Amino acid sequence: MGEKIKKKRPQQVYTLLVEVGRSPNDGLPKGSSGAALMCYATGVDEAEAVRETVAVLKHADMAPLDVSGYGTLEERLAEGHDISEEERDLMQQALDQNAVIVAQMTPFFDKA
Repeated sequence: MGEKIKKKRPQQVYTLLVEVGRSPNDGLPKGSSGAALMCYATGVDEAEAVRETVAVLKHADMAPLDVSGYGTLEERLAEGHDISEEERDLMQQALDQNAVIVAQMTPFFDKA
C-alpha cells in the first residue's frame, strides 16, 4: 500500500575530459608526464558517469587526477558545440554498451 514504485532513470551519455598522471603500466608514451583523455560515459547523472569513468581508468592502471564534465549531447548542442558524426557514433556506442569510451588521448610532455 505505502509502496512506492521507483522509476528507473534512463542512462545518458556524458562527455568528460579526464586528466591523468603517471603510474606504472599505464600505457602512456615514454617521457610523458600524463595525458588528457576525452571520454564518453554513461550514467543516470553526471556524477555516476564520473564515478564509473574513474573506476574504469583506475582498473586500467591509470591515475585520474581531475575530471571536467561537458554534459550530455543535448546540453552540448544547446551550448553551440559542433559535434561530428564520429563523436555522435562514439556516444551512441557508449550508450548501447553501457560503457566508458576513451575517444581521444593527448599525452603531456614537460618542456625542458
